[in-house]
Amino acid sequence: MTNQTRVPAVEVTGLYGGLVKTIARRKLGLVPDSLGVLWQHRPVMMDMMKFGGRTEKWDELDDSLSVLATMAAAATVGCSFCLDLHYFMAHDKGLDEEKAREVPIWRESTRFTPLERLVMEYSEAMSQTPPAVTDELSDALRAEIGTPALIELAAKVGYLNATARSNIALGIHADGFADACGLAPLATADSTGVASRP
Repeated sequence: MTNQTRVPAVEVTGLYGGLVKTIARRKLGLVPDSLGVLWQHRPVMMDMMKFGGRTEKWDELDDSLSVLATMAAAATVGCSFCLDLHYFMAHDKGLDEEKAREVPIWRESTRFTPLERLVMEYSEAMSQTPPAVTDELSDALRAEIGTPALIELAAKVGYLNATARSNIALGIHADGFADACGLAPLATADSTGVASRP
């Protein structure tokens, strides 16, 4: 493993383990280190994966907005695994990679539309503790994307928060999805808050 997790990973074995690894390789190009952690409680792993897969089938919210929202939530919470995974997913879905790589510095970036900024602001507000979504922010977004898409946005950000906070608590870190497909490193802000675009 590239980073030490708080719960030691075990080998994913057996017929079922082989199937899980094959699906991971097919979908992600590699077997995430986190599988070895979650393999120790398979019902949790499978239910989380199943629900995550179902969220990907929802279609009221534009794919690009969905990825930006989940990445903004991951950046707010601080989940490097989630940022890496969703950056890879943006690439895999043929979305704008340059926008995706600048999500961690979206406030300083000039790449985003007003609607994209509104979606990321909502994701950040929802990911704070306690959540800081205001009536004005919710109303503005609902006017732009409609009620079903807003409900989907809230559910996707909520699910991301559940998985991100679990990953952080378990010590699960970025797994190199973006590196594996040759994506440029995610943009970061230096210690003074100045955006960096390597």
